[in-house]
Amino acid sequence: MPRVKGGTKTRARHKKVLKMAKGMRAARSRLFRTAREQVYRGLKLAFRERRRKKREFRSLWIVRINAAVRSLGSKYSVFAGWLNKSGVQLDRKALADLALADLEAFKVVFNQIKQAAAGK
Repeated sequence: MPRVKGGTKTRARHKKVLKMAKGMRAARSRLFRTAREQVYRGLKLAFRERRRKKREFRSLWIVRINAAVRSLGSKYSVFAGWLNKSGVQLDRKALADLALADLEAFKVVFNQIKQAAAGK
């Protein structure tokens, strides 16, 4: 059986990793072995942070809704209960955007949710 060196495939694989490591400093962008370590680490951290970003935005939306609800004389936990009982299909992102951009419209939604929860 003839010997296979695989130079083309290896070079392509190395170039792919080095291209991904392009903005890194010193050996991390020039030497394959260290570049590979940094690229794999970066990909791992990027995966983790994409999930963390979702958690952070959700907590930000809750803080914004809580601030708006407290200005109307209630608490977020009570408001969340009313939201559940009333069956309104607005998510936290939409409510937070409404509270931030247009407080008058949020007051209308707040009162409707409050009345719907009291009626059930």
